[in-house]
Amino acid sequence: MGPKKRKVLPARGRRRELCAELERGLGAGEEPGLGAGEEPGLGAGEELEPGLGAGEELEPGLGAGEELDPRQQQQEEGPLSSVYFNTAQVTHCRLSSSFFNRPCVTLAKEFLGQVMVRKFPDGREVKGRIVETEAYLGGEDQASHSRGGRQTPRNVAMFMSPGTMYVYQIYGVYFCLNVSSQGDGAAVLLRSLEPLQGLDAMRHFRSQRRKDTGKLLKDHELCNGPSKLCQAFDITKTFDRGDLATGTEIWMEPGPESISGADIVSTSRIGIGYAGEWVSKPLRFYIKGNKCVSVVDRKAEKVND
Repeated sequence: MGPKKRKVLPARGRRRELCAELERGLGAGEEPGLGAGEEPGLGAGEELEPGLGAGEELEPGLGAGEELDPRQQQQEEGPLSSVYFNTAQVTHCRLSSSFFNRPCVTLAKEFLGQVMVRKFPDGREVKGRIVETEAYLGGEDQASHSRGGRQTPRNVAMFMSPGTMYVYQIYGVYFCLNVSSQGDGAAVLLRSLEPLQGLDAMRHFRSQRRKDTGKLLKDHELCNGPSKLCQAFDITKTFDRGDLATGTEIWMEPGPESISGADIVSTSRIGIGYAGEWVSKPLRFYIKGNKCVSVVDRKAEKVND
């Protein structure tokens, strides 16, 4: 009797394993301009500068409803790469330009839960989950750098296509990262991240800019503020006007889980005491209960409940 023939499985069963899941890893210090409540928003500090913008009025339902969840969007558009035909190298799914093409308030809420990735020249990557944002509507928003209808060389990124990075400096030392949205001069400030991967690298970059280098930063202190996250990810003015949809050093990936409206706290922005009636507008958004949020508003959380 000859050897038994092996049974060949149909190929279609293998096709169900397309597109890898997102990588996840493991999950600060008081500094001038970095402490809770002391960090200015887009129009804050000594670097205030008016710019152009028509802006977006707040409307009911801007953060919910008809917009596709980024995970659903990624499924409909298809992955940007397929591991089925290329097993030698896995390329991660990333948020495309259509994700950023939303009204400012909508984008600020949809950012919550998404993952920002920074790749260094040596190939190392650090990752953080976005847990806090602020919306700056341009035009009439008195807290925005683009308020009053004047565009400047400094804030031109706010008028570029959605998904463009606007990086500006405060106190002549620290940087803040914003992302343009729909609407002239409208942009979202990334306020806080939850560290996921590359925490040692984050501590290294934070220690280079800290005075008290003897104190070891806790995980939740690494990126719990707009300037802190820029330090931890080594983000400087060189990234200004870069495109998050096509960049090779910084990009966004879909988050590992959806954030429901019930998990989002809406409250006033930080460090904009000069902005008149805009001081109290609920244009700061954060994930309720997340330890990495820079400033918690218990009163707003009760209202949201």
